[in-house]
Amino acid sequence: MAKKRKGADSETLSDVIVKGMQEKKASDIVVMDLRKIKNAVADFFVICSGNSDKQLDAISDSIDAEVYKKFQENPWHTEGKNNKEWMLLDYINVVAHVFKKDRRSYYALERLWGDADITEIDTDKN
Repeated sequence: MAKKRKGADSETLSDVIVKGMQEKKASDIVVMDLRKIKNAVADFFVICSGNSDKQLDAISDSIDAEVYKKFQENPWHTEGKNNKEWMLLDYINVVAHVFKKDRRSYYALERLWGDADITEIDTDKN
């Protein structure tokens, strides 16, 4: 059974994570709703791409700051801050994935979780 967080509902948390991504001009933002998928590891994946190590750091820091500002919560777990190819911020019900563009297509989370409802976020409005 997956852990459940006590704070905000997962939809609101997903929206705040998207805002953090948009603040640093992340591209190709998608929200994957995994709630209807049996044995899913979270309610939502929020995925984006960045162009450089510096941008990946900025996006990750922005997500962290936006979530903390709204909910006073830090990620339960983080990964990838050193290798700068795929950074993960795990808020238990919602997991943010920040990819370098070429690594995103390699790992292909959108195809791996193909049964999810996927919403593409218009990043031209940043």
